[in-house]
Parts: sequence; C-alpha cells; structure tokens
Amino acid sequence: MTFRKHTAPVLTGTALALTLGAHSASAGLLDSLFSWGNDDQGYTETQHPIVLVHGLSGFDNLFGIVDYFNGIPGALAEDGAEVYVPQVSAANSTAVRGEQLLAQVQEIVATTDAEKVNLIGHSHGGPTVRYVAGVAPDLVASATSVSGVNWGTPVADATASGELDGLGDIVFSIVDGASGGGLPQDTGAAIQSLSTQGSIAFNQDFPGGVPSEYCGNDGAAEANGIRYYSWGGDVVKTNLLDASDPLLAATGTLIDEPNDGLVPACSMKLGKVISVGYELNHLDTVNHLFGITSRHAADPVELYRQQANRLQQAGL
Repeated sequence: MTFRKHTAPVLTGTALALTLGAHSASAGLLDSLFSWGNDDQGYTETQHPIVLVHGLSGFDNLFGIVDYFNGIPGALAEDGAEVYVPQVSAANSTAVRGEQLLAQVQEIVATTDAEKVNLIGHSHGGPTVRYVAGVAPDLVASATSVSGVNWGTPVADATASGELDGLGDIVFSIVDGASGGGLPQDTGAAIQSLSTQGSIAFNQDFPGGVPSEYCGNDGAAEANGIRYYSWGGDVVKTNLLDASDPLLAATGTLIDEPNDGLVPACSMKLGKVISVGYELNHLDTVNHLFGITSRHAADPVELYRQQANRLQQAGL
C-alpha cells in the first residue's frame, strides 16, 4: 500500500494551455482557475494534513496520468495544504479498506510532524474514513464524507445477488494494477458494505456523525473529539458532453428519491451537512469526467478548497 504527497503544481506554458483547454468545457471551472492566485496563499492551509480517500472502483492515480481526485490535490496544495492521497482496495469491505487506510494514516503521522489528519472520503471513501475515525480517534481531527454512502444505496441492493462478483473482481484488479496497488479485491464484500442492510449495521458500530434517522439533520457535528462534515449533489444529467451521464442516468433509475446517479442525497448526510443539493452528479464531486459539469453548478475543486478553509477556521 502506498500514498502520495501532493505539492503545488507548476504550470509551464504548454501545461497551462492544456489546463485551460481541459477547463474550457465548464465556465465555472475556468473562472475558478483564475481565482487561485497569490491572494489566496494560505487559504487552504490546515493545521493537520488532508488525506483524500477514493471510493469504489477508485485509485490514487491511474497509469500515472489520471488522478481520482481530478485537479483537487494540487489546488489544495497550491494555497497551503499538506495533501496525501492513499490507495486502498478498489473493491472490498469497509473494514478491509479501513484497515488499509489506517496503516497509511499511521505511516503519515509517523513520518511527518503531524499528530492527526483531516480525512476526506468520496463515495465508499466516506464510510472508509469513518472506520478509521472510529478505531483510531486519536489520529483523526475531522472526517468529511463527499457523496458518501452512509445509509446504503439501492444500486448496491439491486446488485447484491453475487452474479457479477467474479467479473467485478477481475475489473477491479485491473484498475488496482493500473494504479500500482497490488491490493485484494472482493466485489461481494464491497456491495454488502454499500447495501442498505450493511450500512445500517456499520452505523451501529460507527455512529459518529450519523443522524438519528434516515435523512435526518441531527448528526453530531463533533463526536469523540472528531469533527464530521458532509456534502454531495442530487442531479444525474449535468452536461451533454459528459460521457458518464448516460451510465449514471441508468443507475439512477434504481433510486426513487433525489440522487446523484449512484447514491440518494439523504444517504449522504453526516455530521454538519454543508449541502446535499449541489447541481453535481456522483462523478462531478471528484471533478470527473475531465471537469465537465453543468454550467450553473458549483465548481467541484472550489468545494474542496472551501472545506479546507472551513477546517482551517475550526483550528483543524
């Protein structure tokens, strides 16, 4: 298992042109590019390092080219944050992924001046960071769930039969290998963890920040000395140029309430709910595909920068 520390990006003329081209598909992202200037130095500088944790079928970096958190680690580092991106199993149970993450958090703390970390998890990364917060609260300053599967999802419920587990293990092993992981994959265990039944059982063991009932807004903003936050989106189709929209539109039909294509908005709520109503789908909240979002949507990268500043203001 490995983790990568991110530093502020240095754009050459060619890289700047490519960055501008990639962002041109979204006016909001293009506008935000020019907001990351010297005036914002220190804006994202938190007391404790930020650790970004990927979700199901995720990776830290694919083929050395594509970051799971597209453009986000560099944007955070540019204005002062110390950022790490670990790799855990693309598909496995929350407990297995959590133990993998815990080992890397322990290494970050042991090899740096950090005493704690700020964990931010996307999708299945949400429960994964909650696991570490539950078993090692002394190492965690905050746990933020982005589009997190905190109460399960009907998409997992619909695929819990196990018929595709073998194929899933192969696919996820390829993803893991392409990002240099070499980690065990267990599709069935992942689906069980993300199911409604599995998530409710997990919440009983790891109640920090969890509302008293589904879709509730009373999740504790602080529990056992750890701050809990959450945010996400509730739309599926966001941009005609986004090739992921049709897939999310298909999976979204399995959910009969507001959702982002994979997770109900109500399932995302944890601790201090910043918003689960952003005009973003499940992949938009990690700035994929290629930063293409709805014209009127919040800039995904800026949401992470705002969260870093929110942590800073809280002394975290």
